[in-house]
Amino acid sequence: MIGIDLGEVETEAFWVEFLRGLRSRGLAGVRLAVSDHHEGLKAAIARILACPWQRCSVHFVRNMQGHCRRSERGLVAAALREIFDAEGAEQAKARLGEVLGRFRGPLPKLAELLEGAEQDLLAFYRFPAAHWSKLRSTNPLERLNKEIGRRSDVVGIFPNDAAAIRLVGAMLIEQNDEWLVCRRYLAEESLALVLGDQGDEQREEVGQLQAA
Repeated sequence: MIGIDLGEVETEAFWVEFLRGLRSRGLAGVRLAVSDHHEGLKAAIARILACPWQRCSVHFVRNMQGHCRRSERGLVAAALREIFDAEGAEQAKARLGEVLGRFRGPLPKLAELLEGAEQDLLAFYRFPAAHWSKLRSTNPLERLNKEIGRRSDVVGIFPNDAAAIRLVGAMLIEQNDEWLVCRRYLAEESLALVLGDQGDEQREEVGQLQAA
């Protein structure tokens, strides 16, 4: 856990300020950012961190299922699992192409969404296979968010931002200790494979992105 803040709305401006704060405290050499599909956050990541972005595969599957009939949801989820369970990037790209071919006729909207998200969905394949299950979704973070919501509901109304940050911060410290000591989020041995060729890499902030 390296940062916490509160914002009334999740705008690009909020995320830019948050990520700039992390960089000012020493964050450098980010190799991949994983999140759900939030345009403001995605734009801020590209601008401040200038690193590849991995779209949460679980959220993507749910989004795809929202564009098809209930009877088709199981088939759609199974087809997408074929992509995410591939043995490597090349096989994943090949399977994605096959799924696109199956979707284009009966499910053109899904084919359009899948084709547009290809690069963002397969970014995790650039890393060691031991990391894939952790990098392709935000599930561990979602579970933590639910617990934060549950404990916040007990309080009801916070007198100020500092009170909310104290409560949530205590939870994050507890989770951080668990990931570092009791149950590592990523194995130290496999993480060394990624960090070994990184050195002191420092990406510069990208200027204001221009509309296409």
